[in-house]
Amino acid sequence: MRNGLFEWEKPLYELELRIAELQKFTTEEDMDLSREIATLEKKAESLRREIYRNLTAWQQVLLARHPKRPTTLDYIEMIFDDFIEFHGDRYYRDDPAIVGGIATFDGIPVTVIGPQKGRDTKENIRRNFGLPHPEGYRKAMRLMEQADKFRRPIISLIDVVGAYPGIEAEERGQGNAIAECIRRMSFLRVPIICVITGEGGSGGALAIGIGDRILMMEHAWYSVISPEMCAQILWKDSSKAPEAAEALKLTAQDLLKFGAIDAIVPEPLGGAHKNHEEAAANLKKALQDNLQLLLEIPADELVEQRLARFRRLGKWRERAAAVSESK
Repeated sequence: MRNGLFEWEKPLYELELRIAELQKFTTEEDMDLSREIATLEKKAESLRREIYRNLTAWQQVLLARHPKRPTTLDYIEMIFDDFIEFHGDRYYRDDPAIVGGIATFDGIPVTVIGPQKGRDTKENIRRNFGLPHPEGYRKAMRLMEQADKFRRPIISLIDVVGAYPGIEAEERGQGNAIAECIRRMSFLRVPIICVITGEGGSGGALAIGIGDRILMMEHAWYSVISPEMCAQILWKDSSKAPEAAEALKLTAQDLLKFGAIDAIVPEPLGGAHKNHEEAAANLKKALQDNLQLLLEIPADELVEQRLARFRRLGKWRERAAAVSESK
């Protein structure tokens, strides 16, 4: 990506530049070029729809990583009211790579959590590039158990390529922290809505991804491993990431088909980074629709349905039966 543009966007960008030039020329030279401009605008709109409705899996991964894409704190500011951020895991320290606290959503008290990336190098370093340490997951656990105690629904906004893999994180129990998050989320007696807003990578995403409803932004991705790491393992060549992305079936469209998510939240044409307000409005509507339904379900039934939901994931066939069918 150069100058904020992906390679596949260049033809559209050049067309938009041509339209801008004609509009400027019309103003400065007092000439009527409205017909030519209208023709080009129509062509640009058609090209825009063709490009963004036919993205490959790898292109969607790149869109999910756009540096101007809304972050967790952006969505919190645009969707929730009265947000109060909480800090610390009460064991080691506060992890800036995960933010969380209490807020109101349409007047309903909720707990909202999610990984947080930086906008520039300085902030990315402070936030560890959005890669949580175990204390970040323990902070998330603390906030979720507090929500359970006070009967507050939980909104988990997920945008993380994975948990931090450094040796200090392993020394402080990274694997155990992720496993505990998954276990405890499974039995919380309040509604939980998880939304993959950008990247949803490996256990780093799954640790805060056990919910009653799993939603996914249109150009997000969600997988057991990033395409680059998958390519490195399978082919010893990370440049094969586009092929790995196709094989992993990590797009929202694939995951909805497989039943791994419940709904796709539409994004502005071109991606959420094109219009933060529209992306947030679409997400807010999806949260409203799902939260109202979940609030009507008794706590015991909510837990049973959540457990059953994840038990149903995946389909398989016995090898003997598969061989017999192929003969």
